[in-house]
Amino acid sequence: MTTLPAAHPPLRAVLFDRDDTIAYTDREIYAEAASWAARTYGLDAQAVGTAMLGQWQEQALAWWDLRTEDDETSFWDGYGLDLMERLGLPHAEAVAFMAEYPYERFMKPVPHAREVLQQLRARGLKIGVLSNTLPSIARTLEAVGLDDLVDVAVATCSVGVHKPDAGAFLHAADALGVLPEEILFVDDRLENVEAARALGMRAELIDLQGWEMQAIHDLRAVLELVDEVVAGAC
Repeated sequence: MTTLPAAHPPLRAVLFDRDDTIAYTDREIYAEAASWAARTYGLDAQAVGTAMLGQWQEQALAWWDLRTEDDETSFWDGYGLDLMERLGLPHAEAVAFMAEYPYERFMKPVPHAREVLQQLRARGLKIGVLSNTLPSIARTLEAVGLDDLVDVAVATCSVGVHKPDAGAFLHAADALGVLPEEILFVDDRLENVEAARALGMRAELIDLQGWEMQAIHDLRAVLELVDEVVAGAC
């Protein structure tokens, strides 16, 4: 008797990375913030922009071990004080500056993000976000206007394990209430895509800059991938 291959479980959820997948950091906001500081404090806008970028680059992974939003608040308080020192401003100005330009203000949705998430919802799929980021992921999704379309948002800082560690993916699957095999995962880093596939997830690389030939280059392509998976299961 011929043994038929086991059927792949149906697709029940799409899990997205956040940065450079459904949202991105808008570098123009750095220029906007620098102009604001120049007007407010009488500084050179270019010098402010250079200081802001330098500060972030130096502390790009300083948040890696934050676990709670209280931890994050303390981190940003210290970040603001350090930035004031770079700019030669009194520490007292840190609160005003960070309130005017908080972390989430620098983020924007990628083209077609809301449209794609709405259509995935219409197909009856759960939507999750799994990002190597700070605990405030819900606030950033609200800032880019996508929070109402996301069922589960997981910041790996809060979990204590980051992609591509298997634990991050398994935590997200459990939060969504589905098996890894029932998820399509989309990320802009190949090591994360490969890690997801190793757990049985369907996974695709996205590159919105169009440099990686094996990647999808438009978020709307996720809809085509979902339709192909559903058609293949019929």
